[in-house]
Amino acid sequence: MRNNLDRHLAAVRNLGILAHVDAGKTTVTERILFATGTTHKRGEVHDGTTVTDFDPQERDRGITIFAAAVSCDWDGHRVNLIDTPGHVDFADEVERSLRVLDGAVAVFDAVAGVEPQSESVWRQADRHGVPRIAFVNKLDRTGADLDTAVASIRDRLHPAPLVVQLPIGAEDAFVGVVDLVRMRALTWEDGAETAVEGPVPEELREEALRRRRLLEEEVAERHPAALEEFCDREKLTAETLDEALRDLTRTGDGVVVLCGSAYRNRGIEPLLDAVVAYLPSPLDVPAVCGMRDGVDERRPADPAAPFAALAFKVNATPTGRLTYLRVYSGTIEKGDAVWDASAGRGERVGRILRVQADRHAQLERAVAGDIVAVIGLKAARAGSTLCAPEAPLVLEPPGVADPVVSVAVEPRRGTDADRLASALARLAEEDPSLTVRSDAETGQTVLSGMGELHLEVAVEKMRRALGLEVNVGRPRVTYRETVGRGVSGLVFRHVKQDGGAGQFAHVVLDVEPLEDGFEFRSAVVGGRVPQEYVRAVEAGCRDALAEGPLGGHAVTGLRVTLTDGATHVKDSSEMAFRTAGRLGLREALRACAMVLLEPVVEVTVTVPEDAVGGVLGDLAARRGRVTGSEVRGAAAVVTATVPLAELFGYATRLRSRTQGRGTFTARPTGYAPAPALTAAP
Repeated sequence: MRNNLDRHLAAVRNLGILAHVDAGKTTVTERILFATGTTHKRGEVHDGTTVTDFDPQERDRGITIFAAAVSCDWDGHRVNLIDTPGHVDFADEVERSLRVLDGAVAVFDAVAGVEPQSESVWRQADRHGVPRIAFVNKLDRTGADLDTAVASIRDRLHPAPLVVQLPIGAEDAFVGVVDLVRMRALTWEDGAETAVEGPVPEELREEALRRRRLLEEEVAERHPAALEEFCDREKLTAETLDEALRDLTRTGDGVVVLCGSAYRNRGIEPLLDAVVAYLPSPLDVPAVCGMRDGVDERRPADPAAPFAALAFKVNATPTGRLTYLRVYSGTIEKGDAVWDASAGRGERVGRILRVQADRHAQLERAVAGDIVAVIGLKAARAGSTLCAPEAPLVLEPPGVADPVVSVAVEPRRGTDADRLASALARLAEEDPSLTVRSDAETGQTVLSGMGELHLEVAVEKMRRALGLEVNVGRPRVTYRETVGRGVSGLVFRHVKQDGGAGQFAHVVLDVEPLEDGFEFRSAVVGGRVPQEYVRAVEAGCRDALAEGPLGGHAVTGLRVTLTDGATHVKDSSEMAFRTAGRLGLREALRACAMVLLEPVVEVTVTVPEDAVGGVLGDLAARRGRVTGSEVRGAAAVVTATVPLAELFGYATRLRSRTQGRGTFTARPTGYAPAPALTAAP
């Protein structure tokens, strides 16, 4: 029985498809589903017939917006696949997906190489320690070059790319690849569904042997067993090379690089073989670690262990809540009672589903290593830990980025106010990167998210799914405040006496600039402020960071030092010192020289060469600072840092300046001081 369970887990691959917008992620996913027999017709993004881009907005816009899960079988293995968005506004969808994946396929455009969002998702995968293989797509396009794309991977992402294929033909004449591991040719005829295997073409044999030698040397440099065989025999067998590539991929010391054209269905079967051969199963990754009663506890990927799963996505459909789970340990069956350790409440699983994008197949149970959806959970949110009631465990939830853009929303009809509140709550439940608040000064309802497109999609979803018409204000960015010049020795005394026990707290604070974040230190000597009161002062200071003196924006980039203080025998308490910390820091910030910060983004604009002058002038008018430019074929690529507030409506302006031929992408780079004339909204 134990061996059967291990074999089942060893045959599971949980992976995501990562890439920049328009690199071909969804097309790669569609071809994988077709190659595995999961679908019987190849879906096309431009026709709106793809399986994973099933939302009407995705089909209208031609991009992936929501992470979609599908399952398929290949060579006796179960592949659970998540097609993730490539647009920067939906980076949180990628973050939540990476939190529960064991591996990933990074897709790159053979013409553009590493693009801005490619780099962002690669860094996200680095943070989660997710092993990857790379697929250089679109080799049939004019200007496609595998070596240039690989060089950009090496230079911008800094892994050790281990290229295991050589293209046969170039651009329109690309017909197949040479498998450098087994030294064979795989070719695809037009319209063919499978590859034809044959010997390496004579005209490519010398180049294939040279590249095979380079691959052996690079692998031997990084893998001890391969080095030993290489020194003994001066070459590596296919079996040794496979084992070494598997080890290097799983440790992150190397990245296997394959190539093809997903649109023409060329290179997909070798990609699936590489997924099975090199990416880890649930047995190959470390046991998940969580907290139980304040102590770290690890749960192995064992169906017989206590149940533990992480909810990473919630869909509030008209027919009920669909909660997506990654099961890390144990087994769950429909009807089971589970414990939501994050919320401290019990839930019951009604049904368990194997997900195929917007279609589902019912399951009797799910075991460790599975990615499934369940129906019946009433309150579990993305990031909730579900576990066996008798063995509670809290897993680390995915991180959620702070929103940077806000709009005011209101119903067009006053009678729809309750429906709007319900719709906004549902949006925030499905997408934790959306936040909803009520502006105390204006009484408006404010929806905040990761970008202009993110908010457009959310509002359009309310209109389409719920038939709710809303008025939307102009987008506004989220500002921050920081300390430009600090103060020393600010004395604050909190004294309150209104009958009975009073409140007394005396603190002396120093405030100084810090590069980022918030830091609190205590320099009190002689026990003048007991340690429990020091912690209360820190808590009060953190409370004060919510609103700065310039415009009520969150404060960041400062260090606060408690240098002295005094207590009263009867009237001092933690509450009094927390209040003193809050009010004292507010007074200190009013005495500091404060700086308003605005969010900035790195913009990459691709335009025809004859339009570069106009684009540069427009970027300068938007307070953009050009950081680089290069020529790629007949197009120029300009990189600039631009305040996010200046980018609203830029897509329309760029299209008009370039007769529709220009495109741009943007990714957040942090905050920068706003000009003195920039007024806080």
